[in-house]
Amino acid sequence: MMSELQPPPPVLITNARVFDGVHDEVSDPRSVYVADGRIAAVGEAPAPEAAVVDGGGRVLMPGLSDAHVHVFMAGNTEAEIMQGATGVAHYNALAEAERMLMRGFTTVRDMGGPSTALRRTIDAGRFPGPRIYASEGMVSQTSGHGDFSEIYDAAREFGGPETRIETTGYVRLADGRDRVLAAVREQLKRGANQIKVYAGGGVSSVYDPLDVQQFTPDELRAAVEAASDWGTYVAAHVYNSEGIRRSVEAGIVSIEHGHLASEETVAMLARKSVWLSTQPWLESDHHYPDPERTEKNRQVCEGVKRTYEWARRYGVKLAFGTDLTLSPSETHRQTEMFVRLSSHFGFSPVEALRMATSGNAELFRLSGERDPYKGARLGVIEPGAWADLLLVNGDPTQDLGLLADPGKNLALIMKGGRVHKNQLD
Repeated sequence: MMSELQPPPPVLITNARVFDGVHDEVSDPRSVYVADGRIAAVGEAPAPEAAVVDGGGRVLMPGLSDAHVHVFMAGNTEAEIMQGATGVAHYNALAEAERMLMRGFTTVRDMGGPSTALRRTIDAGRFPGPRIYASEGMVSQTSGHGDFSEIYDAAREFGGPETRIETTGYVRLADGRDRVLAAVREQLKRGANQIKVYAGGGVSSVYDPLDVQQFTPDELRAAVEAASDWGTYVAAHVYNSEGIRRSVEAGIVSIEHGHLASEETVAMLARKSVWLSTQPWLESDHHYPDPERTEKNRQVCEGVKRTYEWARRYGVKLAFGTDLTLSPSETHRQTEMFVRLSSHFGFSPVEALRMATSGNAELFRLSGERDPYKGARLGVIEPGAWADLLLVNGDPTQDLGLLADPGKNLALIMKGGRVHKNQLD
């Protein structure tokens, strides 16, 4: 594969109807000229040296994005992750990154896992995959959603051992202001573009009920202060209202999940212009070996529809994400979950498309000085934007279900001006 250090050759896509990621309407057939990895012109006749792709009246749209993935945990089972130094997890993550790209996801925000090196490898053109906004290790308290120690292990403050999951770079346990500061700075040192903390209970973890708050207000403020010093932001995993409010008061600007929030709390997110990065889950998406976690999963999924309804009612900034983990055979559901926004949860196809293109891109830009792709806009088709493009067999603004079958319905996949799939002559 050609290195992205060498600019890809110019491409002229002709006879394509454009959904630009912002407006409701699809344009009449026009040309889009791509040069040096960016969109150079829309609707103009550019230089003749470009390779020509006849869109055949298909719809050209920005590449999709997913605001909550775990590339390593999506591509691996728990056992493969715990093997650590064998390298299996890294090879599987590379394979999953390519699968994400070929599903049409040209940018993802990785919300926990050692993905900075993977991002740099993909950006260097050595392997195909999406752009990655990396969080590195998730920061958790003892007994929090990221605590996978044995129940008989003493806490670190009392001389307990570093947990196995910590040694692999997926999680860092930190109790108290000083350790939270160190944990956040450690992830920034490793190349994190934004920081992820656990501010409330979770489904897959054993020790923490869904109603609990995690990290004191001062600990959460410490995380925000450390991230702000590096020009970026903190996102918080949390379902319940009190944890959401505590996070927002501490300066956290992206709430991950939020499915158990009250209507009042959702309205508060709108007033404070805080992002809600939530997921269109169904109860059947996840299976757990014990009744406790099965019940937690039921409660969370029961809250999905009302959370979306309230968020739309109050005008909350919504991001689309999937959060598929530890079941590589199920990651193809990434596109199915996107289509659910329209088929199950009341969004029009255009609303869903905007959320997964220009909408998510607005959230990604909060990485500020730590944004690895700040040289151009993402999620839109306009001059100067990154040339991350999909050519669709059909009109997804009318039938979002087309994107559930990317193998059949994505005729062209381009990222940074480089063609990764072309089913056209």
